Amino acid sequence: MFDQAIKKIMRHEKCLTATPQTSVSEAAKLMAAKNAGAIMVVEDEQLIGIFSERDVVFRVVAKGLDPRVTPLVNVMTPSPKTLGPATSYGHAMLMMHENGFRHIPVVENGRPIGIVSSRNAMDPDLEEFVSEARRREYHR
Repeated sequence: MFDQAIKKIMRHEKCLTATPQTSVSEAAKLMAAKNAGAIMVVEDEQLIGIFSERDVVFRVVAKGLDPRVTPLVNVMTPSPKTLGPATSYGHAMLMMHENGFRHIPVVENGRPIGIVSSRNAMDPDLEEFVSEARRREYHR
């Protein structure tokens, strides 16, 4: 798995994008609907930032910002590190480990085409099980 190109591993259905002016609240709703841990911030079809579940905690909640009115541009990670689709998943995992993040946008010519996460390392069946368990827990 670790020598496979990330284009074969990344989850296209979890490739979420939003504009810089999207509110944190709206972004969180999109992320929850897709069970995704991050959303890419795009302007004029170019990736300009990434916003993750950790950003909600550290950059919004911990600072007492109102998620209903705070735009992503104020709390995203600007100019995130990215990888091309031919990069090996092992390289992506190493990059995530060395930099302390869990999501890396996959881009071609500056345009986001997917996202790879540390969760992709899980067996697909186990990942689906965990996802379903979380969904059921959320809807109790």
